[in-house]
Amino acid sequence: MYKLVLVEDEEDVREGIAAEIDWAACGFELMDTAENGKDAMDLVERWAPDVVVTDIRMPFMDGMQLAEWIRERYPATRIIILTGFDEFEYAQKAIRLQIDEYVLKPFSAQELINAISKVRTQIDGETERRKDMLTLQEYYRKSLPVLREVFLTSLVTRKLPRRQIEEQCAHYQLDLSAQAYNVAAIRIDKPEETATGEHAFESLRYSKDEELKAFAALNVAGEIVSREQLGLIFLHNGLLIIVALHEQPASHAVWQRMLAVMEEIRQSMEKYLKITVTVGIGTTCSEVTELSHAFSDAVLALDYRLILGGNRLICISDVETRFVEKLRFDELKEQALVRSLKVGTVHEIQQTVDGLFEGTSDARVSVKDYQVYLMEILTVILKAAKDAQADLEVIFGPDFAPLAELNGCTELAEAKGWILSLCLRLAQGITSGRQYAYKSLVEQARSYTLEHYQDADLSINKVCNHLHISVGYFSSIFKKEAKVTFGAYLVNIRMEAAKELLRTTDLKAFEIAERVGYMEPNYFSFSFRKAVGISPKEYRSMAGNGVL
Repeated sequence: MYKLVLVEDEEDVREGIAAEIDWAACGFELMDTAENGKDAMDLVERWAPDVVVTDIRMPFMDGMQLAEWIRERYPATRIIILTGFDEFEYAQKAIRLQIDEYVLKPFSAQELINAISKVRTQIDGETERRKDMLTLQEYYRKSLPVLREVFLTSLVTRKLPRRQIEEQCAHYQLDLSAQAYNVAAIRIDKPEETATGEHAFESLRYSKDEELKAFAALNVAGEIVSREQLGLIFLHNGLLIIVALHEQPASHAVWQRMLAVMEEIRQSMEKYLKITVTVGIGTTCSEVTELSHAFSDAVLALDYRLILGGNRLICISDVETRFVEKLRFDELKEQALVRSLKVGTVHEIQQTVDGLFEGTSDARVSVKDYQVYLMEILTVILKAAKDAQADLEVIFGPDFAPLAELNGCTELAEAKGWILSLCLRLAQGITSGRQYAYKSLVEQARSYTLEHYQDADLSINKVCNHLHISVGYFSSIFKKEAKVTFGAYLVNIRMEAAKELLRTTDLKAFEIAERVGYMEPNYFSFSFRKAVGISPKEYRSMAGNGVL
């Protein structure tokens, strides 16, 4: 169902059109009607309609002016003009504005139905063209290898939720199901000085074309990985990445097979390409969601080539004792914690903290490992406070010393309780600060409006430029705090000022209109009657008689 707004200054015509046409049968929903172009602007901003049906001759803003405004801000909106035979002086401008359809007055309901049906057919056709599955499928097919590699890169560099991984695997036709996983990162070693009797052109070793070397290495390693059905292989930031998918759960035999294939790759590089490589191998994990940890460990293992030398396999488990998985403070945990602090409810904060400590009491790690994990959590909390410009001294008091308080916790349960309390108090402080900022922003807007309401050019855009904020953000904040839209607030300010002038001065209506921000006296009178219920003249008379 498409959205439609009707603009017509003659009330009987407007109501007749709205009542006589079965909009739903035509595929439209009549969202609202307006009696002039200025009122229609508010409706277009509110509903962003697919079609606007508008008369040409209207007070305050005619149909051509409205159409021009719509074309500038809502270029996708279709426009149908209601016009008379004597209004063809607008034709040249209408052509420039690319008006979609015309209906000549006087017209029947069927003639208007025919016009909107024609426009609906045009919208349907455009929608179908955009959904042309053959074109999309062909583009997708050509892009699939690149998209697949982008996904694999995300898989090993970020911790992705399981649902997202499953959806992406389905999209990119990947099967990542396995009982255990390993990630290896292979880096091409820098060449040593040319050996006696060896010429640079005899191998890739001394080539300066790093992409050529990487491509050759990918081919050699890819053949071995494919033959052994080990898993997936791709390039990322100059590294050759292998994601090993094991059909059996982690065991000594699985690990030995991984090492054997990696050693074959290393030897093949040296034998066939005359280059040496260092292979970093991360920890074995049982969940596809943990591949980012395995990759991080593989890259970290590569750093030990500075100590152990290149042209070898380096397993992170040989050189470092790793955290157990439950004590990994990864990207998803950080995002969940920051979100709950900034916009979460008390229940959501409780759930997030519970998730951070779930299973940690069963993890066999040292006290120092626990301390590092807790410090990571505290660092994120304090960073979130800084980003939100929270005043920690106001929230926690002048003696707040988080590091000392955390170190004072002697048990994990005590640390959890302290962190939960910290999060709840900080979240409340952030919320209070945000509410204060909202109120301050609205008060600044009100103050600016009271000072400048006499300016006929005053608008929400001008206020937002003064406050250096976006219109969308300001609109939602103003309405939430003031319980009224900014447009309605501005009209109310101007009407109250007009009433005061009508009661206390002998100024003419057009003079009062100018003083309260209306360039057109007729539009002022129209707006006054709409807001107050009577004309300015009637209001002055009633005020003079003591009725008001």
